[in-house]
Amino acid sequence: MFIASGPHAHLMAVFPRKKKPGEERLPPHQRAVPGILRWGIDHPGIVSGLPAIDRSGWRLTVDGEVENRLDLDLEGLLSLPRAESVSDFHCVEGWSVLDQRWEGVRLRDLLEAARPRPSARFALFECADGYTTSLPVGELLGDDILLAHRLNGGDLPQPLGGPVRLVVPGKYAYKSPMWLTRITLAAEDRLGFWESGYYSNTADPRRNDRYRPF
Repeated sequence: MFIASGPHAHLMAVFPRKKKPGEERLPPHQRAVPGILRWGIDHPGIVSGLPAIDRSGWRLTVDGEVENRLDLDLEGLLSLPRAESVSDFHCVEGWSVLDQRWEGVRLRDLLEAARPRPSARFALFECADGYTTSLPVGELLGDDILLAHRLNGGDLPQPLGGPVRLVVPGKYAYKSPMWLTRITLAAEDRLGFWESGYYSNTADPRRNDRYRPF
């Protein structure tokens, strides 16, 4: 529970800040900002530079507990049915960007093409900068969960995860990995880069579910 403190804390309850349009739908303790922070420019990355990867050289592997391993370039990915989704983007650090329009391929369509085995309960994601994360397969089948290559009408910029990133709107953004290169379906979960430290593995913004219990 968040409790206001400081010499003027009592005024926050009497004169709460007037919310801007759209802020009523923000999760707890989030504030709206104009745009997604650019990795390596507005926000430090986990490595010193952005991955040296472009649209022509990008590749994605889908392997593990599947009947049909996939090795795709961008053209191969985009041969699957295209989709578009407008959603809000929530960073665990406390900022959100409303009404982001993503274009790409639904993850469930890609997984269907790989034909998961019954043992495939988790999806493990690897990225070109060494980042990793994971999610249960059952939480990745929604219409708004995309492998996105476009954002707000333009190609997805490299500092925002281009050429292709995963977008999972119902989770904090560390569950939407950038520069995605591999999806491995597995019977057991494996904690990712942040989740093996102090961030929650369930990452639900509506529950203010930011940190691992210790």
